[in-house]
Amino acid sequence: MEYILYEVKGQYAIITINREKALNALNSQVLDELNETLDNVDLNEIRALIITGAGEKSFVAGADIGEMSTLTKAEGEAFGKKGNDVFRKLETFPIPVIAAVNGFALGGGCELSMSCDIRIASENAVFGQPEVGLGITPGFGGTQRLARLIGAGMAKQMIYTARNIKADEALRVGLVNALYPMEELLPAAEKMASGIAKNAPIAVRNCKKAINDGLDAANMDDALVIEEKLFGDCFETEDQKYGMAFFLDKNKEKVKEAFKNK
Repeated sequence: MEYILYEVKGQYAIITINREKALNALNSQVLDELNETLDNVDLNEIRALIITGAGEKSFVAGADIGEMSTLTKAEGEAFGKKGNDVFRKLETFPIPVIAAVNGFALGGGCELSMSCDIRIASENAVFGQPEVGLGITPGFGGTQRLARLIGAGMAKQMIYTARNIKADEALRVGLVNALYPMEELLPAAEKMASGIAKNAPIAVRNCKKAINDGLDAANMDDALVIEEKLFGDCFETEDQKYGMAFFLDKNKEKVKEAFKNK
């Protein structure tokens, strides 16, 4: 991998977009490498992912304008599909994904962060969808995910004006969950990933699927059926048996010993 770093840290892993001289801009190679990295995550061992950018200036400053500038209509559509396919894979990835946004998250960078389950950011982070200033629309899901996250009115304002917003405004409108000083951002993301990894993995995965699939359901009745099935799917698993036995039995050590070698 030339532009993607992958580091396993116990039961979670960190993916770093490593193209710092270009502010971690997304070109076809970066997208291909990110796609391959996701395919190679060992889901038997890894229970959460963190995605961040190299350096302290930029998470991902956008898609590579140099590459896009010469594309034909057909090539532009294909490039959009490439980005959408990778980001959709990330969005529907079985385990939770945390975006640790360290600086610029513009265009494709904002779209990458929105494909993650949770976004936390450094205090110097800047978000935006500046595409209309370049004569194009957001192409990696920005017109769809931004409206779902912060509401159609605010999303339209950001996209139509091509105006960037700073970290505090991103927090206010709900685009990010929390802000941290730069030096505290990755440790906070790792603490969160570690906390997620300690919980029952089947239950966490089913929660992600229930939320994502439920949001796409036609109505609440259909959404609740999705939840019921995934709720039921947790029963008879070792996670459920252990979790409930541990809760009910006052002798915690006995429960741990009983399930230790299962």
